[in-house]
Amino acid sequence: MAVGTAAQELQLKRGEFAIAVHVGLVRVLVQQGGGRPRVRREEVDRLRSQDGFPEVLRERVRTVGTAEGAQVLGISPDRFTKLARAGCLTPITFYLNRYRAVVWLYLAQELAEFAAREPQLLVGNSPAWVRSRLEGGADFRARNWRSRHIERLLSLTEDPWARAAVLAGTLDPVQLAEVVDDPYERAYLARIRPEPVFGPKGSPSAREALGRLVQADEPDEMLWRRVGLITELDNAREARSAPRPGDEWRPGPGNELGLGLERGQEPEPEPVSVSEPVQVFSPDPASEPAPTFVPVRDSDPVRGPASDPAPAPTTAPEAALGLLARLGLRRRASRRPCR
Repeated sequence: MAVGTAAQELQLKRGEFAIAVHVGLVRVLVQQGGGRPRVRREEVDRLRSQDGFPEVLRERVRTVGTAEGAQVLGISPDRFTKLARAGCLTPITFYLNRYRAVVWLYLAQELAEFAAREPQLLVGNSPAWVRSRLEGGADFRARNWRSRHIERLLSLTEDPWARAAVLAGTLDPVQLAEVVDDPYERAYLARIRPEPVFGPKGSPSAREALGRLVQADEPDEMLWRRVGLITELDNAREARSAPRPGDEWRPGPGNELGLGLERGQEPEPEPVSVSEPVQVFSPDPASEPAPTFVPVRDSDPVRGPASDPAPAPTTAPEAALGLLARLGLRRRASRRPCR
């Protein structure tokens, strides 16, 4: 059945259903090569037969803002915001208010688990590392959300081209062109980039906000995403070449859309469009907040935000130097032949 029908059957709003998909509560069947995702009747029946339906399911996807989240933790909204900015709390989604400001939302269940796991952060003076981050003007909310979003998408597919498409979305067009110098490969990555459950929607301002939030904005994060993209791109080129104009496009192994947990039937191959625009999605401020992703592991509240560790060099400093030189010379390097 269609995802909209499944949401009605499960008595969930669209935003709640998308979060359920994101956190793995609902398994979605994604058609390779395009098409709207579907949900098996057996999956809906399984969820409807669980004890406490639908209240238990709704509670597991309930989101709260700063004020209600502070009540869940038993602290003031100001302290809640400080913990979130310091990277102790990871947002699950966001929406734009009427002033076009980003409003972060958190899973109520995760906040309750955080309160039970880290009670020392809720009382007394904040630890020195929290104060240091706040004094330096740090705000890890966007980075934590982005890491959570990306890691979840990467966990849903083993196809190297689909994984490269996920990482390509974290770089701006200039950086992406430096790493992927072939315009047909960039068009292919844009084509198979994963989309939300209910498709791309939202006002132009909301889409613009999403475009900013999904892209890495710190030098260390940019470098880490570039390194990851290079690795996945090398694996993808060895597996198969990107389609060119006139070629027949066939989906590779794995879920190229990166949305669901199962694969559907393959459609008839279709010609590749190298001019198809990148489609993005963010919630419509006029309607209920809807997630913009699909979910992942949370950050360690004590150690800080979900970060992207730089790969440790396996040899002497020459290894790191070689990596940096490879990044700088990427546009001049010739691509290895596809096997």
